[in-house]
Amino acid sequence: MLRATFTLLTGGALAQLVPLLLGPVLARLFSPEAFGLFTAFATIAAAIAVVACARYEYALPMARDEAEAAALLALALRIWVGVAAFSLPLAWGLHAAGRLPVAWALPLSVAATGLLQLLMMWSNRAEAYGALAASRFVQYAGAALLQVALGWWLWRGSAAGADAAWALVLGPVIAVALAAPLLARTAPAGGWSALWRVPGHAMRSVARRYRDFPLLNTPHAFLGTLQDALAVALLIAWSGEAAAGFWGLALRYLKAPATLVGTAVSQALYPRLTQSTPAEAQRAVRQVMALLGALALVLMLVLLLVGPWLFATVFGAQWRDAGELARALAPYIAAHFVAAPLAVVTMAWQSQRWAFRLALVGQAVFLLCLAWGLWTGGLLRGAWAVSAGMVLYFGYYFWRLANWPSIPARAVAAAEGGA
Repeated sequence: MLRATFTLLTGGALAQLVPLLLGPVLARLFSPEAFGLFTAFATIAAAIAVVACARYEYALPMARDEAEAAALLALALRIWVGVAAFSLPLAWGLHAAGRLPVAWALPLSVAATGLLQLLMMWSNRAEAYGALAASRFVQYAGAALLQVALGWWLWRGSAAGADAAWALVLGPVIAVALAAPLLARTAPAGGWSALWRVPGHAMRSVARRYRDFPLLNTPHAFLGTLQDALAVALLIAWSGEAAAGFWGLALRYLKAPATLVGTAVSQALYPRLTQSTPAEAQRAVRQVMALLGALALVLMLVLLLVGPWLFATVFGAQWRDAGELARALAPYIAAHFVAAPLAVVTMAWQSQRWAFRLALVGQAVFLLCLAWGLWTGGLLRGAWAVSAGMVLYFGYYFWRLANWPSIPARAVAAAEGGA
């Protein structure tokens, strides 16, 4: 697991390094208003793309054999086509209601991101960690490079505040589309075309067997991303597009370590949890939490001590308010850093119902704290309220995972069956 994590982490570190280095350039090419509109688009697109395959892709590492995995893959691809097609009228409706900027890019973003998620989990099952690392580099580094290139072209031409938001949107869409083919090299038996010949009864069988993924994990994942979209809507309504831009920039860079480490750890941890004895699985989860907790503490202290100065120095004086936000959100960011890779634990332990119920509580806490803070004291009070509420929520979540009462003995059962 450590070797797999290191491979993914190396590729992810290179992928994240480019956006982090180019962040100050982007902050000077684009206004807070443009970042605000980009954040509004990105949260809506993510809320749809995260359920583009009804989360059946996350069942791929649990498939019992290659035939079952191929049936799952074929099922997920068909759902992906339907969701991508549905995003066309949805984009028109949201734009007509004044809720979606850069509406023409929504179908492209949903289709590209949904396909990439599916191919990532297929490569995860195949343990193609090198391809996963390469795709992450193209996805994240490519997005930042394209945003800078488009921003520079606009700056030299006719860029004007919020009107340049489309360039921030288009860069990630193109980068995701370029990253997907790197993972498609790991094809199923018979090639990708064979998936369109998988019989319907095989897909119906796996759909029933793994029905918890669409019934429980799909609303769980959708509501998690919807939380971000609603938070941005609250910010724009009460504090304006610039406040949403400060929020978006702050979270984009504060959550970068969680994205980097969390994705690598979860992709390596998930297959191990599905194959381990209960004692081994419990020990692995506790070790991951302890290690990530130590790193999160350092991250939090840095933000509390020098957050405003750091953002003003790196991104420019107009982004100092984003640094004040970073300081207020530091406790929440630290807890999120630990929690990010642990989302796969309840999937592996067949406890998605519990995770879904708890997630509803967490999302309510987040939005209520933010709304109360915005209403009573503005943006910074909202951020401090979010930190206070979410630290309590995540504290219970960590304690529960560390003392889980009934871990499935999947590895033991498999060994006995083989014997």
